[in-house]
Parts: sequence; C-alpha cells; structure tokens
Amino acid sequence: MTNADLLALGAILMWASLAALGVSLAHVPPFLLTGLGLLVGSALALPLSRFRLRAWALPWRTLALGVYGLFGFHLLLFIALRTAPALQTNLINYLWPLGMVVLAPLLLPGLRWRAGQLGAALLGFAGAAVVILGRSGASLAGGWHAGYGLALGSALVWSSYSLLTRRVPAFPTSAVGSFAAVSGLLALACHALWEPAVSLSARDLLLIAALGLGPLGGAFFLWDAALKAGDPRRIGLLAFLTPLLSTAVVLVVTGQALTASLALGAVMIVGAAFWGSRAAG
Repeated sequence: MTNADLLALGAILMWASLAALGVSLAHVPPFLLTGLGLLVGSALALPLSRFRLRAWALPWRTLALGVYGLFGFHLLLFIALRTAPALQTNLINYLWPLGMVVLAPLLLPGLRWRAGQLGAALLGFAGAAVVILGRSGASLAGGWHAGYGLALGSALVWSSYSLLTRRVPAFPTSAVGSFAAVSGLLALACHALWEPAVSLSARDLLLIAALGLGPLGGAFFLWDAALKAGDPRRIGLLAFLTPLLSTAVVLVVTGQALTASLALGAVMIVGAAFWGSRAAG
C-alpha cells in the first residue's frame, strides 16, 4: 500500500463519518451546515501553512477550480436531493469514483484506459449500489426526475475537480483552505437566500466543529495530498469504500445489525480495489 493510498483512505474514513454526523444534525439546513463546516475546515490550513496567510494566495483560475469542486459539488447535490428521491440521487452521485477512472485518460496526459481498471470500477459501483439499495430495502422504481441530472452533474464536478487539480500550476495542499473558505461563504449565502433561519445549540456547534475538522475539512486536505502523490484511477477505486464505510458507521451508531447486502457490497468493493490495483501493474 502506497503513501497516496493511506492518505486517500484517511479522507475516506473521514467521509464515512459524514452520514452519522448528518443524522445528529438533520435539523440544521444543509447549506448552513455545509457553510459552517467548510469555514471550520478552512482553518486547518493555518497550521499547515505555518500561519502564513500568503500561502492561501492563488491564481484566480486555481481558486475558481477549487470553488467549482467544493461548492459546485454541494450545490448540485443539495438541489438534487430537494427535487428527486434521495435513494436514487445518492446512488447516482456515487458515480464520481467511476468518473475518475473513466475521465483520467481524457483529462490527464500520460494515462490510458486499461480494461481491468474499467471493469474494476464498474464492479465497485455495483458494490456501492448493493450497499445503498440494501440499506433501505428499496428499489429504483419510479420515473425520471430532473434532480437525477443534477446528481449526475455533482458526480462529474467532483471527479473532474479531483483530476483537474493536477492540470493547474502546482499549489500547496494548505491552499485548499482558500477553496473551503470561499465555498463556505457561498454556501452561507445560499442559506440566507433559500433556507429558514434556525438557532443552534451548544451541542450543534460542537458537532459542526467535528464536521469541519473531519469530513468537511480534514478530508479535503488529505484527498488533495493523495491526488498529488498517487494514480487517480487507483484512488478512484478506493473511493468506493466511502458508501460502504458510511453505511457501516450509521448501522453501528444506531445499533442496527449488519446486513447481508453490506457484506456482499464489501466483498465487491474490496475485490474491485484489488482487481484495479493488479490491472494497474
């Protein structure tokens, strides 16, 4: 296992806690929650940059790419969840690891498609589908919703952002704090425009701080470091662990029993990661 794998797994483990924290903060409007979480997360850049604020200064195109990724992803996903069934929306959104594998040769010079990696990515997505569908016992029956297109857009935004960070001039991982800060302010603007005002308890603030230090903060820094150090196709395959671990954490926190669908999905996703790593040589 490479250093990039470990960094990516660190981000994935943090993202796995997002659903459990979201259950505890379900009463907080999503844009408010995201905005505050991203602003807390952006503060992690201070020690990373040795408290030198000039390390946050970036060319405008690099900053635009970061805001496109962090804010664009959440904006499209939240609107999709408001306009389409959550189960199908969540499943479509988890096309983003597959998107990383498929788009990598198109967006990054020097990479090419390998049949084994594409097959592994499809197997990984199938495993994610088993986990997500099995969690609710629901099916994908139902008609088309415009929100599905937005969910697909959110998946494409995150996969393309993850790849395109290697096409802009090199920037330190601490500069991700700039992406998070601007995206957090934009999310709070969306809250002011579209969501009702709410009051937050001390417990809410503590959980939001945990959200910012973990899945809406630290995870983005680890993800950026992983992408700088490793093969994005391999990292994309590892990302299928996110819905698996997230579902497992929710079941443990809520005291529910682990299910056969979770076990099957685990076998498929781990198998996909192993297959993909072997296909990469």
